Amino acid sequence: MSGTTITRAQLSESVYNEVGLSRNESAELVETVLNEVADALARGEVVKISSFGSFSVRQKGERIGRNPKTGDEVPILPRKVLVFRPSHVLKKRINNNLTGPS
Repeated sequence: MSGTTITRAQLSESVYNEVGLSRNESAELVETVLNEVADALARGEVVKISSFGSFSVRQKGERIGRNPKTGDEVPILPRKVLVFRPSHVLKKRINNNLTGPS
């Protein structure tokens, strides 16, 4: 693992280089796509991106947890969590990069 992070600016730059839109248009496009994904998830919809994976929101119920320092039981309130399931294509691509020559 290289430990690097891809930022919105880097995504915009990639769109700029690959598609040929202006830098401002590329940034707007990336922002629009990310906002649409976030809005759909907030509405409870599943977002599927072909050959990449799907994002969904799952409801988790209340449960009892423990404070690791004190051992005291603490209630963990119900909440929504974001779930990502990678596609088989993405899994294969990632695993090929791990086992391939460096």
